[in-house]
Amino acid sequence: MAPRCLIALVLVLFACGCGSSGGSKPKGSGAQRVELGPSFDTIASLPGAQRSGPPWNSGAAKLQQRLKAIGLAPLPVEGNVVHIHQHLDIYVNGRHVTVPALIGIDPGHFFSPLHTHDTSGILHVESPTESAFSLGQFFAVWGVPLSARRIGTLATAGGAQLRSWVNGRPLGADPTRIVLAPHQEIVIAYGTAAQMPKKVPSSYTFPEGL
Repeated sequence: MAPRCLIALVLVLFACGCGSSGGSKPKGSGAQRVELGPSFDTIASLPGAQRSGPPWNSGAAKLQQRLKAIGLAPLPVEGNVVHIHQHLDIYVNGRHVTVPALIGIDPGHFFSPLHTHDTSGILHVESPTESAFSLGQFFAVWGVPLSARRIGTLATAGGAQLRSWVNGRPLGADPTRIVLAPHQEIVIAYGTAAQMPKKVPSSYTFPEGL
């Protein structure tokens, strides 16, 4: 996916009035419609892409080169024009996978507009300009390949499937197309039908102020 396509991810959030988290808000977003942008299917070819199964690290190797490749500028401080948060749960073969701390952050040097601070699974979208961002861009910053049929090196074959949900609702599309909106609960699961989560999370209780 060319960098110009990333930057052109229609300002769909702002047309819906979803600019900033603005402090305390309802903790679930179950009624929110999921916006979809372009697919992002070139993560595996990015510098420092992680060619393994879980657990995945924070993707620090060649982070700045990946940001340049996908058209995201490294920031000296976190942006505050767009300041929203989502929660990501990942399951592989029936087990919950930790989303690492410091994805998209080079401590003491720069921040990506998309990053994590800890291992809670909370994604931080903090941009100095009005832009819409996708889950595919977050995984590109992380350096973990994701598509409709693959996560990391795990592909759908032999009964294994890749499924995704937003706010408890199944998504029948490539998960890289999910446009990130305030307080989404995003779930990605890889495995057989029997290994899918028995109860898919539909919301997340964000800390006060997020």
